[in-house]
Amino acid sequence: MDPKTGQKKWEFKMSDVTDSGVLTTASDLLFAGGREGYFYALDARTGVELWRSSLGGQVEAGPMTWAIDGKQYITIAAGQALFTFALRE
Repeated sequence: MDPKTGQKKWEFKMSDVTDSGVLTTASDLLFAGGREGYFYALDARTGVELWRSSLGGQVEAGPMTWAIDGKQYITIAAGQALFTFALRE
């Protein structure tokens, strides 16, 4: 949604509803997951799917981001496990 106009900018259809939070980064990446066990990275400006990963358990948590020595990571809980992905520079 465009916060200035309220107009829908794009839509990403999922096969199931989601309980996951949504995380966006300053580099225009959007991360979210769903009950079907997929974790997605989208282009935050266009909604285009950049990649998805099957995590083997429902994604019901919000993703978080953190950095060590200038390298950024995204971590998400799914099922009974934590998964961490490194972002490209």
